[in-house]
Amino acid sequence: MNIEYWRTEIDELDRELLRLVNRRARLAMKVGALKRAAGLPCCDPERERAVLRDLQNANAGPLNGRAVNKIFRRIIRESRDMETKMLVGEEERVGTDNAASRVAIKGDALAPLVGPHEVLL
Repeated sequence: MNIEYWRTEIDELDRELLRLVNRRARLAMKVGALKRAAGLPCCDPERERAVLRDLQNANAGPLNGRAVNKIFRRIIRESRDMETKMLVGEEERVGTDNAASRVAIKGDALAPLVGPHEVLL
């Protein structure tokens, strides 16, 4: 088998990964809507840490734990950002601010995010 064969295999996997990540994003949006309706904060740091721990335990390689952690932290962050945007839209309508929705996982620590009305430079 030549390089083109393997590249085609990788391309197919990339499309499947994209489909799965978008499916995950749609599910996260549903969770975000339920959180919003229940008045819950967008961010659940303990849930995020538990997801990352579970993925670390499930990892059979060849990716090392650090790589898996980086990939899934990014996926979780993008999902959280989508939920936050949904929540911020609601907050702007009612003029409130939910500080809990602006906390992120950074490594194993929690780090505050900028508020919805602040600008990143």
